[in-house]
Amino acid sequence: MKTIHSALVFAAGTTLALGASFAMPASPAAAQMPVVDTTNYAQNLLQAARALDQVNNQLRSLQNEAAMLQNMATNLKTVDFPQLEQLTSAMSRIDQLMSEAQGIQFKVDGLDRQISSVFPGELRQALTGNEQVAAARARLDAATASYRQAMTVQSQVAVNVGEDAGVLKDLAGRSQSAVGALQVAQAANQLLALSVKQQLQLQSLMASDYREAAIERARRAQAEEDGQAMTRRFLDGAPDK
Repeated sequence: MKTIHSALVFAAGTTLALGASFAMPASPAAAQMPVVDTTNYAQNLLQAARALDQVNNQLRSLQNEAAMLQNMATNLKTVDFPQLEQLTSAMSRIDQLMSEAQGIQFKVDGLDRQISSVFPGELRQALTGNEQVAAARARLDAATASYRQAMTVQSQVAVNVGEDAGVLKDLAGRSQSAVGALQVAQAANQLLALSVKQQLQLQSLMASDYREAAIERARRAQAEEDGQAMTRRFLDGAPDK
């Protein structure tokens, strides 16, 4: 562009010099030659140079806008998340196991009634031998069911952890190959979703363990209550039926 502009200026200067020589006729015959308006010609050349500058500036502006649009398109590219169904499916399996708890369930409604029926504490009236055996059997069944449920949840969590290793590898690869702001944000959200899923299943595992431990403590406490009641009955001389 600078070369073209310099050439035009040089041409204008040359035209002025030539025009000056033309303006001084050497003979009467030369006076009949047409006169060239060198000033107008030079102004036209300068105007053409300025117009070319404007065109080049517009071209550069369009190129910058095109680059900006390309960057915006890159930032708006999305990334797929096929592992989402796998994560939700794993949590559904955990939820299903939690809902299958027997004896004393993970439900607030009716919890007091369930505990009172299995672990009544100090009995207001003496139970017969058969009733004592049935009550002890019910408590043992509740403790066994809670232990089995806790072990089942632990097994499922162990399976999920193994699957999460592959999911984490895929998500890490997607995060490293992300282009644009949107893909980077989506990759971060996907890694966060995996972390949340692991925290939720860990909470489910802790709830199962605490439930199993609480039922076992209640069973032992009830056994002590029954032993004390039988001791009092024996000291009072009331025979068991």
